[in-house]
Amino acid sequence: MNAAVTQRRKVGATPLSLPVMGFGAAHLGELYEVVTEADAQTTLAAAWDAGLRYYDTAPWYGRGLAEHRLGGMLRTRRRDEFQITTKVGRTLHRPADPRAFDRSPWVGGLNFDVHFDYSHDGVMRSYEQALQRLSLDTVDALLIHDLDTLTHEDQKNGHERALADSGMRALQELKAGGQIAAIGRGFNTAESFNDVAGWAELDFALVAMPYTLLDQSTLHKGMADCVRRGISVVIGAPFASGILVTGSRAGAMYAYGKASAAMQEKVRGIEAICAIHQVSMAAAALQFVLAHPAVVSVIPGAKRASEVMANIAALDAVIPAVFWADLKTAGLIVADAPVPE
Repeated sequence: MNAAVTQRRKVGATPLSLPVMGFGAAHLGELYEVVTEADAQTTLAAAWDAGLRYYDTAPWYGRGLAEHRLGGMLRTRRRDEFQITTKVGRTLHRPADPRAFDRSPWVGGLNFDVHFDYSHDGVMRSYEQALQRLSLDTVDALLIHDLDTLTHEDQKNGHERALADSGMRALQELKAGGQIAAIGRGFNTAESFNDVAGWAELDFALVAMPYTLLDQSTLHKGMADCVRRGISVVIGAPFASGILVTGSRAGAMYAYGKASAAMQEKVRGIEAICAIHQVSMAAAALQFVLAHPAVVSVIPGAKRASEVMANIAALDAVIPAVFWADLKTAGLIVADAPVPE
């Protein structure tokens, strides 16, 4: 078992501690390509065998498929040997016409329609459905999922009211009753994450795009507020949708879409400095975010066993201090951003 993945950091003021690296299960929901059942199970077995013990998933990932696949593996393990987090805000239902149902944006996934509900009853129903898909009787923490304008546009305020009026009460009841150890919220945009200080009930934030090797726009607001308020951070998209692994090639993905010319150019600048110091860009991406004092864990995804092993190797890679200094001198990361020692 790799020693690096067994290191743990405490989540806020809760009793929960998480390994510094976990496994993000979104790819098992088949966002960009179909993942065979054999590949999914081989990937999960490789993650477990390599020592990964923190798994994050959501009802949305493959419209239930990622939770089913992850639960199929975890239900055979001792419950005290791993931590798992999933999300609330969506419930899944049979579509009115299964034969004509559109599963997009998932390439594969399952035939279940989504209903958004951030009320007390919606949170409880989402939680109970997730337990059944996972074949588990408990999860370690729940996160409020996708409550931002990127997902909801003009309906966001109504969902925020439902959460404030009763949904948060459901999460607080589950925490007070010992069913979960921590309450979190996912953040996809800098705009939403920079308002994190208004969420007094949060123990941690799962930050997808707003803090990566490519974007530190939340460093002095959202991330700083997390440090000030004692809110821990889990980094959910350390590779920024893939471009920090694939590099600046044609068709590279950034922020769940095709990378812009400007982003491709920035990545080429990072690649040039990586080449000078013989540093893997994936290693730099993983180790950079873990250097921030608010960050307790990073959860890169994988859809093949080889990707799991590559992620763990990247966590272990030795990166010289001059590499980070050169990135700052070139203006490729913010000058006062925390970097690994």
